[in-house]
Amino acid sequence: MKKSTTSTPHDAVFKTFLRHPETARDFMEIHLPMLFYHGVDSPYPFSLCWLDEFANPEVARRLYAAAFPLVDITVVSDDDIMQHRRIALLELIQKHIRQRDLLGLVERIASLLVTGCANDRQLKALFNYLMIQHGHTPRFTTFIRDVVGHVPHTKERLMTLIERIRAADRRKGERQGRQLGLEEGLAEGLEKGLEKGQRVAALRIARQMLADGLDRETVQRFTGLTAEELQDVSH
Repeated sequence: MKKSTTSTPHDAVFKTFLRHPETARDFMEIHLPMLFYHGVDSPYPFSLCWLDEFANPEVARRLYAAAFPLVDITVVSDDDIMQHRRIALLELIQKHIRQRDLLGLVERIASLLVTGCANDRQLKALFNYLMIQHGHTPRFTTFIRDVVGHVPHTKERLMTLIERIRAADRRKGERQGRQLGLEEGLAEGLEKGLEKGQRVAALRIARQMLADGLDRETVQRFTGLTAEELQDVSH
């Protein structure tokens, strides 16, 4: 007896991919598990097999069906990276992340914008990095101006992204400021409370010592109270 099967939404998705190989290829490029190396040492000085990175590679091979690709992005040429379409911008950033000046990448970034291979999330990551490196300095402004100069129609899009980042930074700064103020206020309040509590205790002890007949000089020396404070106790 032939077992009947029920189609799922996933079937329709994969059928669509089969009708549009280009879309399917892009999808697989983005979602295939892959590890990137972009460290200081180049080329990567160890095995490019991910499983070899485990303390016990043999156990790892039995646990995982296959090794994820480990890509040494430091030895991939920029021209080759540009062929990677929607992950090209992230790869360029990873490869050149330690350069203080990324102006040399302006033309390539502009090209990715023109071809639609750089999305807003990737651009936001790039701008965040540049702001961390340079802040709102002329260097950052020059970079943005050069990109816009190559792709004028992206100006509004880029400016909107930058304003969102700056607004997020302002909100973060305000939250941190409020938190710091609250912490300082609590600390100051606690300190004042302790001081008041200590003074109340000292006054109570002084009052009892005076009632027991001790002289004022001894009471003052023992409690740390001033002559004026001790005068108030006796009234």
